[in-house]
Amino acid sequence: MFTGIVEETGKVASVIRETGRSCITIKAAAVLEGTKTGDSINVDGVCQTVAQLGPGTFSVFTLAESLKKTTLGDLAPGDSVNLERAIRADTRMGGHIVQGHVSCTSPIRELRTGGGNVYLVVEVTEEEVLRCCVPEGSIALHGISLTIAKISGNLLTVNIIPVTFERTNLCNKKAGDKLNLETDIIGRYVQRLLGPYSKSSSLTVERMTELGYYRS
Repeated sequence: MFTGIVEETGKVASVIRETGRSCITIKAAAVLEGTKTGDSINVDGVCQTVAQLGPGTFSVFTLAESLKKTTLGDLAPGDSVNLERAIRADTRMGGHIVQGHVSCTSPIRELRTGGGNVYLVVEVTEEEVLRCCVPEGSIALHGISLTIAKISGNLLTVNIIPVTFERTNLCNKKAGDKLNLETDIIGRYVQRLLGPYSKSSSLTVERMTELGYYRS
């Protein structure tokens, strides 16, 4: 589990494509401290297991499903990636609960600055993903914990503080680039639990009473 507070940006050293997977080696510094083979590191929002450690590098094996569903399949040597180690029980949680399980990739539709603020607009085409997004709710984009400022149709707007923009690889992004998006896990659980009682299933006060909800 992660918090969406990026510790550093690393550089892709090499990508070796194999049948059904890719071996990605990343140059890093901060996230290597205390890291052992088998530990989890969030790479651009995707939870990956450290398979090998080298001098100033770590390697992961990204499997076919992750290569297909995330942007990791598009990585090339020299690319910058956001990195975060899994949290410990005694860690201050500055962001929100991030699993590193990407919901979808979303293209950037607008990236603008104004008045010391950075505004990022991404498009979400999957209705199921969009239903888990709420104004002022949490979302992770490329592993960064962010707050949704506005939802307009299938467009999500987040307001990024300068320090986050400068210390992550968002500063290298442009309109058209895709970001790994993970919705809040709490919202996903709520959606799953309430699914059987959606509008199409005629939820009534009487039915809610049967389920244990009471009116005062």
